[in-house]
Amino acid sequence: MSTQIDYTPISLRDAQNLVKDLTKPNPTIYWTDFLVSILTGHALFHLVLYADKWMDSAQWWFWPVRVALFFATALLYYRSVMFTHELVHLPRGEFRGFRIAWNLLCGIPFLIPSYMYYPHVDHHRRKSYGTDEDGEYLNLSHQSPWLIVGYLLSVLVVPLLGFFRFAVITPLWWIFPSMRGWTWHHASTMVMDPTYFRPDAGERVHRIRLLQEIGCFVFCMFLALRGPLIQGVAFDPLWIQAYLMGVTILTLNNVRTLGAHRWTGDGEQLSFEEQLLDSVNYPERPWITELWGPVGTRYHAIHHLLPSLPYHNLGSAHRRLMEGLPANSIYRLTNRTSLLGEIATLWRRSANRHGKWKDHRSGSGNDQLSAA
Repeated sequence: MSTQIDYTPISLRDAQNLVKDLTKPNPTIYWTDFLVSILTGHALFHLVLYADKWMDSAQWWFWPVRVALFFATALLYYRSVMFTHELVHLPRGEFRGFRIAWNLLCGIPFLIPSYMYYPHVDHHRRKSYGTDEDGEYLNLSHQSPWLIVGYLLSVLVVPLLGFFRFAVITPLWWIFPSMRGWTWHHASTMVMDPTYFRPDAGERVHRIRLLQEIGCFVFCMFLALRGPLIQGVAFDPLWIQAYLMGVTILTLNNVRTLGAHRWTGDGEQLSFEEQLLDSVNYPERPWITELWGPVGTRYHAIHHLLPSLPYHNLGSAHRRLMEGLPANSIYRLTNRTSLLGEIATLWRRSANRHGKWKDHRSGSGNDQLSAA
């Protein structure tokens, strides 16, 4: 016979006091982690691309090895990409060299320059979270489950749209000033919500935007002309590998994103505790969770509780909170073990609201959260 536990609100001050010595980012960890990940990823990418030059393509193990190296590359690139999340939360004016290095080695080659992620801060503002001002939120629990399917399938077109954005739209808004406003408001942000309207920004941001877009345009031209001008071929195999790599990385990220929140918001403002309960931690099984939730993203609930904590301290901070907060703190309700299990719960919650696949184990609101 189980006993119902009455969970108590979390004290933000108590949580901050427990981890106050963990708020300083360590530059050595940032540089080492990122450089090892991105440079090894670039090396493996080229090993995959030119596999027939260093392996015998007639051997049975040629494709298994090539495929394994491809997915190893994708995991390293995915980890490198996720540092864009850290850039937003690092103290302003600090880590300037790291920001430049990330854009040169990752952001620009992957056509996701850091300026496109600046609005992420709205995802952490209480008055913005889950509303129209939050481009990183979809009220999936209140929508048809086919929206989840559509979100996952979008990975097939996003790489192509990204190339079109910087190869075509970028020079157009340089030539036609009337396009600048539309491009900024509707096509300059990494978001989940395609209807998101990006608000205006100051001159400093637009200077950064211009420099980063020039870099992206130049890289697009390199991709387009590499085969005909450098390799002497009409069709460059790099195009296929780059597209498949983009799809793979986006798939990893979209699956992770579906389990990062419970998506129970209905478009209205949520309280601090409702936002916390809408976010999920996956502290167990780091051998797998660190692969799909790298750079601290598997600790999404504690990140929403204390956004200033650097990624390399989130594990320690979580353990302190679990030990130091009351046994009935609602923080414990944010912990889950299985990403796929949480996504399955989201699917049932969405389906139940639309009269299909009834499952009375799934509730409404915060899904009748129970202790992890």
